[in-house]
Amino acid sequence: MSIVSTNIPYSSTVLQNNLQELLKTYPFLKMQTIGYSVLGKPLWVVTLGTGPKEVFYNASFHANEWITTPVLMKFIENMAESYVFDSNLLGISVRDLLNAVTIHLCPMVNPDGVDLVTGNLPKDSSAFLRAKKIADSFATIPFPNGWKANLNGVDLNLQFPARVGKSKRN
Repeated sequence: MSIVSTNIPYSSTVLQNNLQELLKTYPFLKMQTIGYSVLGKPLWVVTLGTGPKEVFYNASFHANEWITTPVLMKFIENMAESYVFDSNLLGISVRDLLNAVTIHLCPMVNPDGVDLVTGNLPKDSSAFLRAKKIADSFATIPFPNGWKANLNGVDLNLQFPARVGKSKRN
């Protein structure tokens, strides 16, 4: 039985419902909140595995890239199911992988923006109207479907001081 649907517009509510079902079905999954959005929605992280090597995946930094969330959620579901049935994914033993690696996944970094783009934020809400006012300054970007930022107009994907060209090479 599949929990995560990949053929519907995703929202923070669908995400929360899917996470609850995944945790009920696969109680070995760990979930924690790492922060909150502008509108106070939780930013969830799901953890799979117990290995010493750690990796982090995230999705939906940009609101208009919301499709990355159901893809990451389906990955979580497939990994959990394969772990339960001690099966392989793409020829790799999931049990062996999750004994060697701990995978942390934040499936929706920008829940408010995703709700805006997918039509799950009421058009008469103060949050929608505030975003619309910001968007009016960028006439070439279609609103709301072209919106990338959080509801304060901050492009979350541009908030990393990468210092490109200044890193040390090993």
